[in-house]
Amino acid sequence: MRILKAIRNIVIMAVMAACAVPAAAQVNAEQVLTIGQNVLSMDDYMLSIQYFNQAIKAKPYLAEPYFFRALAKLQLEDYKGAEEDATLSMERNKFYTDTYRLRGFARQSMGHDSLAVLDYLAGLKYNPRDKYMLYFKGVAETELKRYADADTTFGTLLRMYPGFEEGLGARGRLYAIQGDTVKALASLQKAMDQGARSTNTFLLHAELSTRQQKWDEALKDMDQAIKLMPREPDLYLNRAYVRYNLDDFFGAMADYNYAIELDPANEAAIFNRALLRYEVKDLDRSVRDLEEVLKLNPDNFHATFNLGLVNLQRKKPRVALEQFNKIARRYPRYHNVYYALAEAYRDLGDMRKAMAMVHQADELVKQYVHNPVAHPLDRPAVQNGLTNTESHSAPAENEDENEVMDRFNRLVTVSATEQTTLNYDDKIKGRVQDRNVNIEPQAAYALTFVPTAATLDSRPVYFREMDDFNNRGWTKRKLYLVSGPVVGESNAQILFDMASELDQKAASGTATAADYLSLGVARSTLKDYEAAIKAFDKALGKSPDLSTAYVGRAYARAALDPRQAPVALHDYDAALDIDPRLAFVWVNKGNLYYAAGDFTSAIECYGKALELDPAFGAALYNRGLTYLRIGNRRLAFNDLSKAGELGVLPSYNLLKRMK
Repeated sequence: MRILKAIRNIVIMAVMAACAVPAAAQVNAEQVLTIGQNVLSMDDYMLSIQYFNQAIKAKPYLAEPYFFRALAKLQLEDYKGAEEDATLSMERNKFYTDTYRLRGFARQSMGHDSLAVLDYLAGLKYNPRDKYMLYFKGVAETELKRYADADTTFGTLLRMYPGFEEGLGARGRLYAIQGDTVKALASLQKAMDQGARSTNTFLLHAELSTRQQKWDEALKDMDQAIKLMPREPDLYLNRAYVRYNLDDFFGAMADYNYAIELDPANEAAIFNRALLRYEVKDLDRSVRDLEEVLKLNPDNFHATFNLGLVNLQRKKPRVALEQFNKIARRYPRYHNVYYALAEAYRDLGDMRKAMAMVHQADELVKQYVHNPVAHPLDRPAVQNGLTNTESHSAPAENEDENEVMDRFNRLVTVSATEQTTLNYDDKIKGRVQDRNVNIEPQAAYALTFVPTAATLDSRPVYFREMDDFNNRGWTKRKLYLVSGPVVGESNAQILFDMASELDQKAASGTATAADYLSLGVARSTLKDYEAAIKAFDKALGKSPDLSTAYVGRAYARAALDPRQAPVALHDYDAALDIDPRLAFVWVNKGNLYYAAGDFTSAIECYGKALELDPAFGAALYNRGLTYLRIGNRRLAFNDLSKAGELGVLPSYNLLKRMK
């Protein structure tokens, strides 16, 4: 099994620095491209594509817009689209080294390793010291089973960059695939000695330790991997397997429970928990887990067979018979099911049928032992502990029946050697906040022309001046106040057209304060914060008491540069001077103080919001989170519980994790 998890980020900031926009480009095209790059760095890939589309429309002969659009598509795992755009970029500038790396990676992610290697070779002619190009090339050569070439590539890479952890890990994986455990461990240990930060390094080291049954070492590795990726269910699945082999059933159960909490439809975790419950004689709950597995995957004969075994233990032989017969119909030469049927008939007192089942099973075993080629055992093939219902293959070479059944009933794990193909650049993924699983406050409220989908806590937040604007028809589109505004692809062009029309009106000198406000809101929603701030400035120049403009400018200033928090706070204060009952403004102020680490001021602001609106769920959640930051669990739990009642769903997850 070959699993490709794309990096989805090839050092975006470094790429952008290396790919500066030519000075000769027209101002508008340059401006649109620059804004698109800024939006891309904010991880809003869909919106950035819209900006690059505009740049391409204006200047279709430029290479850069195609390159950056390819990069955005790569982040969205649209590898075919990324490949096509990278090709268009190359056609316009073949000396753009990063484009070869990007297209090679896109091809590699689609399984086109041979083509990827050709791209890397071409790119390395221009830049033979490109670290990631060499790294990707070595990984692709490993996938192509060109092991000598891969070893040479990794050797070149590590001579240039001897401390490059991903390279050491990939070479360790190469050695592991070739069966050289000693070299593999040495390469991985070197990475770990330098303070490894890649999950794959620890996963592969854990797998090799597991092969040697060095369970204590494997547990240390899994602990480190989980520290790096604490929200990845499969890591808990693997650590549970290690703990199981250390006879730590309590720890294994805890890991399965948490894996299922993270991913309620994780079939492997539910199945494993069922087996563990069966082993500790918690039979009723074992049955519930196996039935849940079969709801998720009715063809999982692995679960069906074990469900029959559990029902035998529960003294329900008739129920077990139904499950075993399902297996026998699908796999009529699978001898173990007949032994199980024999036990069920024996429990029912039908010794004649029981003996017949034993005889049938014995005959199948004799036929197989006599001529395994002519009489393969028809069984669910097992790969990594999971049943493959499409394969009726014979046992692997040199694997006896006991080993097969041990694999059939063992706990499921995920093979690190097979899964680390391209999951090699964790340190440079774009959404670092996701990796670290930071718990953040509910987002600040902002003006937008794009309504958000309704949620449980989507109660209206009143803003009188905004309502006046909508009721008087001062804006062509209705204004909304939403938490963390986003813009979808379908709305992007509407906002671009609206902003363009308002820009023309401003250029003609006929724009009103409402026009500039609308322009600021449109530009802010499109994340062109510099242009938004200028528009809000114009609006306030024409109407100094426009609280909506202060709110809009404050949000844009904080989003553009967190260091502008003092001026953003000044704008929020100006809005409160005009209308002291704006509870959401106090939440926005609290978020700015929270981000700055001033938790005392943040709590005060959230408290002010709750004085104005005691049922403000976002304020309760954010204050509860802030109380946690300063260690006041009692007050935190009170606020989070109330926030959950009001529909702020993350409250319950946070409460559960903190108990």
